[in-house]
Amino acid sequence: MEDEISRAALAKKGSPFLNTDQAAFYVGLSRRTLEKMRIVGGGPRFRKHGRYVRYHIDDLESWSLGHGKASTSDASAK
Repeated sequence: MEDEISRAALAKKGSPFLNTDQAAFYVGLSRRTLEKMRIVGGGPRFRKHGRYVRYHIDDLESWSLGHGKASTSDASAK
């Protein structure tokens, strides 16, 4: 766990792009959840750099901000 934190921090400092493991940790989801979201939609924007999937930190933050709720009974909750 500590290794993932330091890797994500290093990646953010050196590059705005995170791999799936780093992005999942950054937004508090599992790697598998992000992978499923890439298939069915509803997840953060991602990019393909060759064969590698990358998430830009700004896209992760935008996606997270767009999913804010005021309460659990919020009508737009998904």
